[in-house]
This record gives sequence, C-alpha cells and structure tokens, in this order.
Amino acid sequence: MPTPSPARLHDFTVVSNEKIADGVFSLVISAPRLAGSLKPGQFVNLAVPGNAMSLLRIPLSFASADADKGTVEIWYAVVGEGTERLSQMQPGSTSTLLGPGGHGWTVPEGCKKALLVGGGIGVPPVLCLARDLASSGIAFDVCVGAASAGSMVGVEEFNAAGAGKVLVATDDGSAGYHGFCTDPAAELLAAGGYDYVATCGPSPMMKKVAASAADAGVFCEASLERMMSCGFGACATCAVETVDGMKGACMCGPVFDASKVVAW
Repeated sequence: MPTPSPARLHDFTVVSNEKIADGVFSLVISAPRLAGSLKPGQFVNLAVPGNAMSLLRIPLSFASADADKGTVEIWYAVVGEGTERLSQMQPGSTSTLLGPGGHGWTVPEGCKKALLVGGGIGVPPVLCLARDLASSGIAFDVCVGAASAGSMVGVEEFNAAGAGKVLVATDDGSAGYHGFCTDPAAELLAAGGYDYVATCGPSPMMKKVAASAADAGVFCEASLERMMSCGFGACATCAVETVDGMKGACMCGPVFDASKVVAW
C-alpha cells in the first residue's frame, strides 16, 4: 500500500447546503488549502457534528473545486443518520475533514475521446473528470443513470462542460431510456471511437460497463465505494479484491483499473 497518505486535516465552513434532486444535496464548503490540492476522482472524509456517539467520518466524492475561491462542491445522497445530519448543516457551520484522499482518474496519454458513465450519486466524480477533460481539449460523451427523473443529477452540468452526447436512462422510464445506463453505454462502446472509459455508481452497473469496455478493447477505470473508516490506510476496512491481491480503496483507489477488480 502506498505511503504516506496525501490526506491532511482541514477546517471547513459551510457556504451553502441545498437540495438539488430527490434525496440529493449540494454542499459547498470553504476550505482554501484543500480546494487547491484536490484532483478529479479523489475524496474527502467529513466529520459531521451533532452526534457524539458517531465516531466515523463520512467519505464523499466531490463535483468541483475552485482554487481561486477556495471552495469545494460536494454532492451527496441522504441515506442514513450521518448524511441526514449533514443535510441539516447551515451556512456558517464549521467542522473538519481529511483530504485529499486516495488517487483519482488516470486518463491515458494520447486519449482523444472518452466515455463517462455515472449512476445515481456516482455522478460527481465523473462530472469533475468531464470538466478536466474539457480543459485538456479531450472530447467526451456521457451516459447518466438514475432511479427516476426526480433523482437525476448532472445532465445540465455535463452539457455545460461540453459533452458531445449526454444519454439519460431511468429505472422507471420517467426520463430518457427506460432501463439502465449500461445499455446505451454498451451501444456507444460497440460503435467504437473511444480511448478511455471512466465509471462510478452502483457496483453491478460498473461491472457491466467494465465488461463492455473490455469487449471493445478500451481501457476502463472505476471508482469503487467501500467503507473507508479512517480514510488514510490504517484500519483496513475498505479492502478491494484485485488480481494483485487485496488493496485498500482509500489509498490504492478509490479509482481502480477495472480489468484488475475481482470482487465488485
């Protein structure tokens, strides 16, 4: 496992914390030192005040970081007691976080066109990558999936970032393709023209995307979600089984070469 961890302790202040979709919030924090060091695909580990019995921080990916303003925007889903407390933090509230955590996306040299596939709250890390690709002059298409139109996030932002295509899929058919975003992603990959695939979302989705990329002979990376209890490689609770053995997601990931992941 690589050492030392890039994560450092940062104070942060809440700038805004607003609902942007069903069960999804956008948290903007002021953390100047952090904002200038985050790279697409990395994560932060937030301490959420309000429950002295809750000892663990919450690991979250980020949607954007503005070094000039010193702010970081984090999209998160309210899925438990910790994120419920996080949704109640008001502007001016303060706490601490560990970051930047792990390593992010590694776009191959010479990449001319990428396919980004995000499902649910897995959209933020690929959205952050989309903006980075655009600044590097690399073309990209996007497939976005969600349970319903009401829980969909990122479509406007991907378009604003300069995506060639943004294909939408919903489980209930309320927006775009009725089904999973893995199907349009497979069709795009089969048609060819991509040098790189990046995906984040539910494990079954990423596994299917990785298989489609392998069939097309395209290098694919996946951002995996694990219980990152400490966030800096000390607790070994976020292990990912790979062809090279067990790897800690907080240090060796969260972004992995999809072809090397054994257990999704």
